[in-house]
Amino acid sequence: MSKPTSKSVGGHRGHGPMGGGPGAAMIPGQKAKDFKGSFKKLLRYLGKYKIGIFFVMVFAVLSTVFAIVGPRILGQATDELFEGIMGTIMGTGEGIDFGAVARILLFLVGLYVCSAVFSYIQGYIMTGVSMKVTYNLRNDIIKKINRMPLSYFDRTSHGEVLSRVTNDVDTLSQTLNQSVTQIITSTATFLGILIMMFTISWQLTLAALCIVPVSLIFILVIVKHSQKYFKSQQEYLGHVNGHVEEMYGGHVVMKAFNGEEDSVKTFEEYNNTLYGSAWKSQFLSGLMMPVMNFVSNLGYVAVCILGGWLATNGGLTVGGIQSFIQYVRQFTQPITQIANISNILQQTTAAAERVFEFLEEEEEVKEQVVARLTPDGDKDNDDTTVKVEGSVQFAHVHFGYNPEKTIINDFSALVEPGQKIAIVGPTGAGKTTMVKLLMRFYDVNEGAILIDGYDIRNFSRDELRSLFGMVLQDTWLYNGTIRDNIRYGRLDATDEEIVAAAKAAQVDHFVRTLPGGYDMVLNEEASNVSQGQKQLLTIARAILSDPKILILDEATSSVDTRTEVLIQKAMDNLMKGRTSFVIAHRLSTIKDADLILCMKDGDIVEQGAHEELMAKNGFYANLYNSQFEKAGA
Repeated sequence: MSKPTSKSVGGHRGHGPMGGGPGAAMIPGQKAKDFKGSFKKLLRYLGKYKIGIFFVMVFAVLSTVFAIVGPRILGQATDELFEGIMGTIMGTGEGIDFGAVARILLFLVGLYVCSAVFSYIQGYIMTGVSMKVTYNLRNDIIKKINRMPLSYFDRTSHGEVLSRVTNDVDTLSQTLNQSVTQIITSTATFLGILIMMFTISWQLTLAALCIVPVSLIFILVIVKHSQKYFKSQQEYLGHVNGHVEEMYGGHVVMKAFNGEEDSVKTFEEYNNTLYGSAWKSQFLSGLMMPVMNFVSNLGYVAVCILGGWLATNGGLTVGGIQSFIQYVRQFTQPITQIANISNILQQTTAAAERVFEFLEEEEEVKEQVVARLTPDGDKDNDDTTVKVEGSVQFAHVHFGYNPEKTIINDFSALVEPGQKIAIVGPTGAGKTTMVKLLMRFYDVNEGAILIDGYDIRNFSRDELRSLFGMVLQDTWLYNGTIRDNIRYGRLDATDEEIVAAAKAAQVDHFVRTLPGGYDMVLNEEASNVSQGQKQLLTIARAILSDPKILILDEATSSVDTRTEVLIQKAMDNLMKGRTSFVIAHRLSTIKDADLILCMKDGDIVEQGAHEELMAKNGFYANLYNSQFEKAGA
C-alpha cells in the first residue's frame, strides 16, 4: 500500500458500472473517432516491443508455411498409392511402395509438429507482449490519475475512469493479441494457399478465385446490417446495467417510496430493447459461417468438375486433385478472418483511443518548488527550508470552479500557530472550498494562501499535504481490517500506537465488542459497521497521523450527542498545539474557538470570538440563535 498524500483522507469511494467486463466491450460495432491517429499512437506505443513482435511475425509465418505445405505432401502420398494400385491392376508395376508412403507420411508429421511448435512459440511471445502492454498501460493510467487535477474528476464519473483502467485496457490486450496474430497468419495463409494452388493448376486456381468476390459481397452485406444491432445491443446493455446498479444502490429508498413497479417497468423496457437488438445481431452474425460454407461448397463443386475433366485428359494427378480440394476448403477461412480483422482492429483502436485520450488529459500545473517544509522542526542549513510553525494567511483570495463565476471574493484572514479557527455559514457559503484551496486541491485564481509567510504554491503538493490531517463528513474506509484502516493515517505506526489513537477517539471500546476486534475485515462499503462508528474510525486515523494542521469538516455530524461530547474532548486534546480549522453547522460545538469566520456567498461577513460576535448581534448571532429557536419549536 502506498503512502497517502495527506495524512488522513475522507470521501466516497467510486464504483463503475455493473457487468462492464471485457466481453461486453468486445462486441462488434465499436468504432474509433480518429482511427488513423489512434492507430498511429498505438503503433508508437508498441515500438518498445518491436523485437518481440518481429519474432511473432517470423514464427507465425513459419507455422503457417509448414501447415500449408502439408496438403501438397499428402497429395504425393496419394499419388504413390494410386500409381501402386494402378500398376498392380495393369500388371506393369511392383505394387504399392509402402516404404515411400511411410517416408512421406513421417515427413508430413514432422511438418505438422514443426508448425505446432512455431505456433506455440509465437502465441507465447504475443501473449507476453500483450500482457506487458496491459501492465504498462495500467501503470501509466494509475500514475496519470495521481497527476490529474480534481476538476477532471468533478466532471467525470468514477465509473468512466474505472472503465478505462479495466474494460478498455482488457479489450486492448485481448483484441491486440488476436489482431496481430490473425493479420499475420491470415495474410500468410491466403498468399501461401494461393501460391500452392497455382503450382498445382492455374486453371483450377482461376475457377476457385471466382468465389472470392462472391464471398466478399456476402460478408459486406451481413456486416453492414448487423453492426447497427450490435451498436444498439452495447448501448442498451449499458442502460440495463446502469439501471440495475442504480436500483441496487438505492434499494432502501426505492422500497420506501414504493418504486418497485416503476423500476420493473423501466427495466423491462430496456431489457426488451436489448433482447430485440441482441437476437438480431447474433442471428445475422451467425449467418456468416453458413453463407461462407455455401459459397465454399459452390467453389468445391466447380473444382471437382473441372479437376475431373483435367485428370481424364492427363493434365492433373489424383493426388493433385486431392491437394487442391483441400486448399479450396481452406481458402475461404483466411478470407473470413481478414474480414473479421477489420472489426477487431476497430475494437482495438477504439479502446486504445479512449486510453490515450485519458493519458493526454491536462495534468495539474507542475509546481516550481522553491522551499521545503520540515514539519518536525529539524531545520536544515539550507535557507530554502521552512520550519513549519502553523501560521496560515489568506491574502485577498479569489476563486471559482468555473473561471467565469467567482464564488470566493476577496477572502482575507490571518491565523496564528496553534489557533482553533471555526468556519461557519449557510450551505454554499464556500466553507469546504476554502479547505480545498488550503490543501491545493485547487489553486486560487487571484491572491495567495501562505503558510509561515510562504506561498503554498512554492511547496510541492506532497510535502504540503503531509502537514494536514483531515476528517470529513463523508467517511472513507476501504476493504481491509479495522487495524489497517486506522494505520492508513501513518503506515509505519505500531499496534500499540493504533490502540492508543483508537482510545483517544473513543473507538477502542466498540471495536473490542466486534467479532475479531481490530482484525475484523470491513466489507467494500464498510456497511458492517454503523455510520457513526465509521466516523470514529476516521477520527482515530487522523489522531494517529499526528498532523501539524488539522481540518475537521463536520467531523462529528454522524455520531450521537453523548458520543459527540466524548469526541469533542478527544478533539480538544488533539488540537492542542496545532492550528485547526473546524467547519461546523452545530455552532454550540465551536464556542471556544479562537477565531470564528462567518461566511456568506464567498465573503467573510464577520470574524471574531464567540462572545464578541454575539455582542454585535449581527449575522453570527442570528445564525446561532436560529438553531435554538428551531430546537425550541
